[in-house]
Amino acid sequence: MSDPLLSSPATYDDFLKNLKEQIRRAQVKAALAVNQELILLYWQIGQDISLKIKREGWGAKVISRLAKDLKAAFPDLGGLSQRNLQYMRSFAEAYPDREIMQRVAAQIPWRHNQAILDKLKTIEERLWYAQKSLENGWSRDILVLQIETNLYQRIGGAVTNFERTLPQPQSDLARELLKDPYCFEFLTISENAQERELEQGLIEHIKEFLLELGLGFAFLGSQYPIVVDSKEYRIDLLFYHVKLHCYIVIDLKIGEFTPSHSGQLNFYVSAVDNLLRTEGDNRTIGLILCRSKGDTTVEYSLQDVHKPIGVSTYRLRDDLPDSLKESLPSTSQLEMELSTLPLDVHSDASSNEA
Repeated sequence: MSDPLLSSPATYDDFLKNLKEQIRRAQVKAALAVNQELILLYWQIGQDISLKIKREGWGAKVISRLAKDLKAAFPDLGGLSQRNLQYMRSFAEAYPDREIMQRVAAQIPWRHNQAILDKLKTIEERLWYAQKSLENGWSRDILVLQIETNLYQRIGGAVTNFERTLPQPQSDLARELLKDPYCFEFLTISENAQERELEQGLIEHIKEFLLELGLGFAFLGSQYPIVVDSKEYRIDLLFYHVKLHCYIVIDLKIGEFTPSHSGQLNFYVSAVDNLLRTEGDNRTIGLILCRSKGDTTVEYSLQDVHKPIGVSTYRLRDDLPDSLKESLPSTSQLEMELSTLPLDVHSDASSNEA
């Protein structure tokens, strides 16, 4: 069977000419320097290639020929390799709706989109990670880390009483804020570590910890002192969330969740509400982080608690599957990557308040 491409050179020549014109127009308009224009161009090229292959019956080898001809026409222009043209085709097929693609995927760098195409299969997940990458300013390596640790599946996984204790829409926002489990692969503490060691490890890796907590957390201090009836109590970790406009109390537990944990945290949340909360703040939220939990035990424990509290687990590097451990960056690599990212401005201003 003859290749339809070889029997219709005029059609191919016209198609190649059209691609050249598109590239030239994009060069004039944005000099291929504006990320959005570049990705829109990549999407259009990918769309045209995909349609031609489907409608004209061209074989996939046409991409190799196009790469050579486009490179000859634009020798100083990068991004027209066979591999990248294949990505353009996959990109257009992954986002058939131009408007949706333009609203999210076109707003992040091309290498981010390549990682998303390589690692994710559904458009829902692709759009979600693209949107989060845009909102949080993730580098490509951080984006890959979030995909590898299944952030999409972990978001909103904590057991909470928010629906009963917080008004709408704050209850939904707060629920989406918490994850289960939290991934502390950057910690190297032993299996028999005490809670203070866990806390100290999180403080020593505060940038990584803030990244795992998510956007909006401002760190106020560890072992944060509060005085009730002339007696001093200390909160493991105290944060303020700038989007929810509320304090967040985190209580660390090295073992399994027990019903007594919710009573202790309820006391801390009440104390913060009364001693720190001001007129512009919403209700304080409590979060228990433990190694394991029984969901039914948590639900019963929170059933008659009137303060908003959530319970999540955490995973250390040794808890992760071997395949995932190998794909994660080392602590030193992650620290180098994070050194280029600014902490939340509120955490910088408030980290010395404790």
